[in-house]
Amino acid sequence: MPADTAMTAGAATGAPEFQGPAAEAEGFWGFSRAQLAALGVMIVFLAVAPFFLYPVFLMKLLCFALFACAFNLLIGYVGLLSFGHAAYFGMGGYVAGHAAKVWGLSPELAIIAGAAAAALIGLPFGWLAIRRAGIYFAMITLALAQMVYFFCVQAPFTGGEDGIQAIPRGSLFGAIPLNSDMSMYWLVAGIFLAGFLLIHRIIHSPYGQVLKSIRENEPRAISLGYRTEDYKLMAFVLSATLAGVAGATKSLVFGIATLTDVHWSMSGEVVLMSLVGGLGTIFGPMVGAAVIVTMQNYLAEMGAWVTVIQGAIFVLCVMVFRRGLIGEIGNLLKVKL
Repeated sequence: MPADTAMTAGAATGAPEFQGPAAEAEGFWGFSRAQLAALGVMIVFLAVAPFFLYPVFLMKLLCFALFACAFNLLIGYVGLLSFGHAAYFGMGGYVAGHAAKVWGLSPELAIIAGAAAAALIGLPFGWLAIRRAGIYFAMITLALAQMVYFFCVQAPFTGGEDGIQAIPRGSLFGAIPLNSDMSMYWLVAGIFLAGFLLIHRIIHSPYGQVLKSIRENEPRAISLGYRTEDYKLMAFVLSATLAGVAGATKSLVFGIATLTDVHWSMSGEVVLMSLVGGLGTIFGPMVGAAVIVTMQNYLAEMGAWVTVIQGAIFVLCVMVFRRGLIGEIGNLLKVKL
């Protein structure tokens, strides 16, 4: 698949289109110069932010940013719109919470357990869902996620409507206590950065180029000899696994796992985050998550009006910023972010 065909975003996903040498020039590890500059700004922000902002707020932001990046891997680079990603996010949180509280696992093992649970759910769910496309794929993922939700309502280990409470943070590798918010923040920042770099490496690998070709023209990819269903299933499982990592990390940060994280509305929130930031952009989901989480945090006193404001912002982005915030900035600067 030619590079220009693979890199051109499809209208079906709303991903931005970038052309020209400035957009295609790549530097270190697949990052263009513009992306390296943006990565540097992001790393500096991660390093200094906890000294100026509330660490718990930042940890929540990073957990949802990783969740949005995982979702964007599926919709932005494969063109598959999932309405059921809350299942993997929430189940990762439940399993990690249960593993840390009941099994007594250390935080790193609890997070791995949550990620493994999300992957195990994502494998059969993805195998079923990828056999359909478009709205049918989306509805199948929503239906399967609702099955997970009702399972969590009834399963004994989830605590039902009470959830799993008083989840201990424990000590990292049995040596570094995570009781303080600052020490926990550095772990969360490290997990987010590792997940972010992994996703970037995936989409700039030969495998990622095949995913983009499937998004653009699946029949042509099939004619070239690619088993597209295998590629889509792998992307689905990777996305579910990273969503599970985000959910598991969040449950350890807040010490609780509840039905909120596995509810269908959480799937809607991650769609909103990705659209606001920009589909098919590596930095877009992080910015979209920052916008939505900041609104929820600082406008919480307005109650139900937060949802109305979110809806207004969504309409504004769809009507005015068709490529999302980062997509529009990249298009204005003629660079790919």
